[in-house]
Amino acid sequence: MGFEDTFDYSLESSRVILLPRTRVATFRTSLVHYTLMTEAMDRVGTTFVREGNLEAEQPQLILPKTMEKLLLEGFGEKARAYAQWLSRQPDSLSFLRYGFQLRKEELRFRKVDSPIDSVIHAITREVQERDDPFATVLVGIEDGWEVSLLRFFLEWVQKSLPRNVHDLRQEGFL
Repeated sequence: MGFEDTFDYSLESSRVILLPRTRVATFRTSLVHYTLMTEAMDRVGTTFVREGNLEAEQPQLILPKTMEKLLLEGFGEKARAYAQWLSRQPDSLSFLRYGFQLRKEELRFRKVDSPIDSVIHAITREVQERDDPFATVLVGIEDGWEVSLLRFFLEWVQKSLPRNVHDLRQEGFL
């Protein structure tokens, strides 16, 4: 399978079994404990389980007055003039920038000699019993497991965005 095929198949096959009960925090860094399962491509009845942490940095509010600084690096005079104009517009675009870190040094990997469906069921039950509000359970494909993790992150951010905007408005930032 080529890169594009693996990438597309990874996106299509990725599933979030259990979302964290928490959302990306508006005013601090957020940490998610993930468990990601993939099926061995060359061994029937073998499942790989990866566990680790995904850290979402505090969302950064990008306002028109700070946009000028973002646009200036590497751009010419016209971009500088536009950024200055934009910074003076009261109803100009504001947006949130999300960042994250996948700390692979904390990655745990194990092989389970059971079909993936039974492993999904067992791990989901374990995670629910731990009652960890920061836990997520994911399923992907072996060759594209990192794509599955990134896809989850984007879904988590999308679900968090309305709450983050609400919090910023409530605190007077928007």
